[in-house]
Amino acid sequence: MRSENIQLFKNMKTVQFREAICEAMSEEMRRDESVYLMGEEVAEYNGAYKASKGMLDEFGEKRVIDTPIAELGFGGIAVGSAMNGNRPIVEYMTFNFSLVGIDQIINNAAKIRQMSGGQFNCPIVFRGPTGAAGQLGATHSQAFENWFANTPGLKVIVPSNPYDAKGLLKAAIRDDDPVIFMESEQMYGDKMEIPEGEYLIPIGVADIKREGTDVTIVSFGKIIKEAYKAADELAKDGISAEIIDLRTVRPMDFNAILNSVKKTNRLVILEEAWPFGSVSSEITYRIQDEGFDYLDAPIKRITTADTPAPYSPVLLKEWMPNADNVIKAVKEVMYVK
Repeated sequence: MRSENIQLFKNMKTVQFREAICEAMSEEMRRDESVYLMGEEVAEYNGAYKASKGMLDEFGEKRVIDTPIAELGFGGIAVGSAMNGNRPIVEYMTFNFSLVGIDQIINNAAKIRQMSGGQFNCPIVFRGPTGAAGQLGATHSQAFENWFANTPGLKVIVPSNPYDAKGLLKAAIRDDDPVIFMESEQMYGDKMEIPEGEYLIPIGVADIKREGTDVTIVSFGKIIKEAYKAADELAKDGISAEIIDLRTVRPMDFNAILNSVKKTNRLVILEEAWPFGSVSSEITYRIQDEGFDYLDAPIKRITTADTPAPYSPVLLKEWMPNADNVIKAVKEVMYVK
């Protein structure tokens, strides 16, 4: 992994994804008294996924606040609080539940700077898990990255590992604009070495996780793990895949993708979302518009099936993108069998 100056840190420690999230929030709350956390079960229960473990004991009930099951209500409170000088972190138990409060995000948080002529900022982070996490049914398995990225005024971050999650969350909390920070229930237990010292990762900068020469694979979030699996298998056939982790969906580091395509001349995009109006749709358009002359094959994209998520594990396996899909797409753009 080629990440920001990680080699400069001598002291490293192994943490889970949930612990990286907790560290980021706690460090920023110690640094800035205007930062606080609110959401369902974030305090007494230590978070639905234990991402706020110990924070109530350290910061008290005025800064780690359990809310009713009322996303519209506590979302509105957070927006008003942010407009008045605070920096709230709002945890959704899942972004599926953010739909109950989406008016506060889209029509208030995202628009207030423009509608007030710059008189109000809205420094707020909305965070929680996105996408499918097993047999949770159609209404609890949706990915909303492209929904929120379609909104001017919002920044959208989808990290894929603990190192990126901590550095990006700290940057998000310090940002003066509203940020959507999307995690995964299936990543909270992922472990990784991170620096013991403080570090931030700039918003809007992609990361080349694996360098290659034959094909560019672009992905983000937990589904990028399937790209790693595919790249390992492709290497056995002599195919060198470059993997780019977007990390930030909006603003998107399009230049990182374009520069990679100039080198590999082939592009495969992997995302965990429905195909229509997806992030991969936007990348595909941008590359054909600005990088068409560098392409030696049509762009391939891999998404979930264009249906609500099934509950059956057999159907769910077919619905979700996987490494085999990536391998097939890469071989198609390489014109090999």
